[in-house]
Amino acid sequence: MDTKALRQKILDLAIRGKLVPQDPNDEPASVLLEKIREQKQQMFKEGKLKKKDIKNDSIIFKGEDNLHYEKFQDGTAKCIEDEIPFELPEGWAWARIFSITEDLPYGTAKKSMQTGLVAVLRMGNIQSGEIDYSDLVYSSDIDDIAKYTLIKNDLLFNRTNSAEWVGKTAIYRGNIPAMYAGYLIRMRAFIDSEYLNVVMNSGYAKAYCNSVKTDGVNQSNINAQKLGNFLVPIPSPAEQKRISTNIVDLIPRISMIQREKEHIAELILQTKAKILDLAIHGKLVPQNPDDEPASVLMERIRAEKEELIKQGKIKRDKKESIIFKGEDNSYYQRVEAEGATIIQRVDVPSTWEVCHLQDISYPISSIGMQIKSEETQNDGLFPVISQGRSYIDGYCSDESKVIYDFPIILFGDHTRNVKYIDFPFIVGADGTKLHKIIQANEKYVYYWMCHASEHIADRGYARHYNLLQKKCFMLPPFAEQNRIVNCIEKLFAQLNSICDALS
Repeated sequence: MDTKALRQKILDLAIRGKLVPQDPNDEPASVLLEKIREQKQQMFKEGKLKKKDIKNDSIIFKGEDNLHYEKFQDGTAKCIEDEIPFELPEGWAWARIFSITEDLPYGTAKKSMQTGLVAVLRMGNIQSGEIDYSDLVYSSDIDDIAKYTLIKNDLLFNRTNSAEWVGKTAIYRGNIPAMYAGYLIRMRAFIDSEYLNVVMNSGYAKAYCNSVKTDGVNQSNINAQKLGNFLVPIPSPAEQKRISTNIVDLIPRISMIQREKEHIAELILQTKAKILDLAIHGKLVPQNPDDEPASVLMERIRAEKEELIKQGKIKRDKKESIIFKGEDNSYYQRVEAEGATIIQRVDVPSTWEVCHLQDISYPISSIGMQIKSEETQNDGLFPVISQGRSYIDGYCSDESKVIYDFPIILFGDHTRNVKYIDFPFIVGADGTKLHKIIQANEKYVYYWMCHASEHIADRGYARHYNLLQKKCFMLPPFAEQNRIVNCIEKLFAQLNSICDALS
């Protein structure tokens, strides 16, 4: 179940009058809007609103030709049929945000601190229509507190930053005393705030925010004027209440399902990590005493590596191994910690060997290639592999840079990404470490690297890579490597099917 899509569908049905049944006995929205105009005029007379707060108020109506018109404060009118996004049910009406809110003020631009009198809500506190209070800053400025204090049911609209963030809206329910920061616009509505929150979190509102973004610096911005011009579908007060009641009931249930999905996804990740941990310690599949011991495989690996050194294809590693066998025939490693040398025992099955990654592999040198924008489509012969999580940057047909010697394990520069590549490819320009495995099962080595990399503290790329090279590599008999890989992939496939079912 795609809970995000379900949530969006519910909101979009609501603002089109398709979530709850229509009641022909409801007072038409036009009556409500007339009452709001009268109320705003009275507030203006009493000095509670300024001239600028009502100058953009307008009346949207259907003419005799069945087209939509907008009547302005000066008495003029114009056809706005091309602005109307969708048809409304009988009894509904369109109104701009200007006409259904008091004013649209920006929040305080003054710096906040970690301690103070009143919490200052920022764009990061707006999450899925609600206020997230987990990361708060505070203000002690008395003047600001008086000016920017929120009251229950105010809406906060995020007006700037990336396209992902612009337009995010949340309702303030008065949980704690709070004010709002400068990147937000406050909406204090004359209609049901819960309903307006539904509208502002719909796909329709998001599409509007995306359509008006402009500022030439790869950043979106919706100012008060643009927000005020947004057309809101207005049902009767009774239907606004029915819609908001249904949404307040449904959305938390969807959110609960989403949290459960995320919990299951986290459990699946933990299960995969445990599977790899069991695999590299000889506890995933049964041991077979008839397997050729890994010591024999290790001798073949050493012999092949010596031959590669003689041929000048690789260089001899001058660093002395810190792994050795003790008198009890167990493996030990020397570990430098806090200026002292510590001897640690490495427990593996009797038929396994312990070495380092560099003992069973060698690096392949490569020259990265910068992909041009016109080469990003799949119109080349060979994928260009990057270190990033996007995996494939683009495609290229330059055969002079293609690596055919696969399978290869790639360790990403500046990241912990480990990739298993079993097809011809070109290395991207961002820099990578390529490992060619000698006689061992490449997939087993790949899974070991994935597991080992996740258990190294983040100390920067170079340090991380060096530590990975120095970790003890547990080498099973070749037949057991194959059994381990088959078992891992069977279990991972089952876990992935669960993930797919959740999406």
